[in-house]
Amino acid sequence: MDHRTHPPPKPPPRLPPRLPPGLDVRSAAVLREIVEQYVETGEPVGSRTLARLLPLNLSPATIRNVMADLTDAGLLFSPHTSAGRLPTDRGLRLFVDGLLQFGEISEDERGTINAALAQSGRSLQDTLAQASTMLSGLSAAAGLVLAPKGDGPVKHIEFVPLSPGRALVVLVSADGQVENRIIETPPGLPPSALQQASNYLNAQLSGRSLTELRSHVSADISADRTALDGLTNFVINAGLATWSSEGRAGSLILRGQGRLLADVDQLEKLGAIQALFERLETEETMLKLLDLAETSDGVRIFIGAESGLFGAAGVSMVVAPARNAQNRIVGAIGVIGPTRINYGKIIPVVDYTARVIGRLLG
Repeated sequence: MDHRTHPPPKPPPRLPPRLPPGLDVRSAAVLREIVEQYVETGEPVGSRTLARLLPLNLSPATIRNVMADLTDAGLLFSPHTSAGRLPTDRGLRLFVDGLLQFGEISEDERGTINAALAQSGRSLQDTLAQASTMLSGLSAAAGLVLAPKGDGPVKHIEFVPLSPGRALVVLVSADGQVENRIIETPPGLPPSALQQASNYLNAQLSGRSLTELRSHVSADISADRTALDGLTNFVINAGLATWSSEGRAGSLILRGQGRLLADVDQLEKLGAIQALFERLETEETMLKLLDLAETSDGVRIFIGAESGLFGAAGVSMVVAPARNAQNRIVGAIGVIGPTRINYGKIIPVVDYTARVIGRLLG
C-alpha cells in the first residue's frame, strides 16, 4: 500500500460560461469586464483600461470597435462625452443570465447568518428584523424580509378598557406573537361587558385560527346562541372585525435604506429613491413581492423596472422565496440596491438566508 503523502488536489479550473446568444468570445469578455468594473467602482470603463485587464491579447482599437458594437446592440452606453462605457439594464441582464459566475456561500458567512438568526430569547419579529439588518450588512444594500400574515391558532383574546368609548383588543397567537387593536365601544358600556366578551371568545378558541373563530362566532351570534346581551355581542363583532380586513401581505421589514442613497448625487435620483421607499410601504407592493416569490423556484434577479415595482428608479432587487418543510411559501427574502450591487456575492447569501428563514417561519 502506498503510504506516501500527496499534495491536496488543485481546485478545478474556472470554466468559461456558455456564451449568451449573439455574443462572441471577445464581446462576452468585454461586456463581462465592464460590468465587473462597474460593480466595483461605478465608473465608466475605457478601452485602454480594458486592454490592461482582459486576458485576451486585444489592442485598444479592437476593444473600441467591440464596445461600439455592444453600444449599438443596446448593451452599453456612454454617460457623457468620455470614451468610457457603462452597462445598460439590458447589458446587466445579459451578464446576470449568461456570464455571471458565483460560488457557494462560505462557512464564515453561514456561521454569521446562523448566529444572527438564532432565536434564543427573541421574538420572531425581532429575529426577522435582525435578518433584514444582517442581509443589509452582507450585501451593502437594503435588506428586506417579508413575512405573510399567518392564520395559525389563536391562544388568547382580551378586551381592556382604555377610556369612555374606547377599548384595546389584545390577541395572542399560539406562537407567542401579540397584536393590539383599538376599537370604539358604545356609550355607557360597563366593564363587565368587556370581561364577558373576553370570556366568551376564549371559551370558543379550541385551537381555531382567527378566520375559523370569526366564522364560528358569527354563526353563534346570528343564531342567538351566545347567551350574551346585545352590547356584548356588539363588542365581540367589533373586536374580531379589526382583523377582518387583514390581507395576506403581512409585514415587510426593511433595513439599510440609507445604502440606497450612498451614490445619489442628483435631485432627480433622490426623488426616485424616496418614491421607492413610499411604494415599499404599500400593501399592493407587499402582495406583488409575495407573488414574485411564489412564482420562483429559487433566487430571482430584477434589474431596473423589470419587476414592475420600482419604475425606473435605477435599482436592482434580488429576492428568494422562503419555504417551509412542506415546500409552502412562508415569506420572501431579498435585498434592494443600486444596479451595481455585487450579484455574484449576494445571490448565494440571499438563497441561504431564505432557507434558514423558511425553517423559522415554518
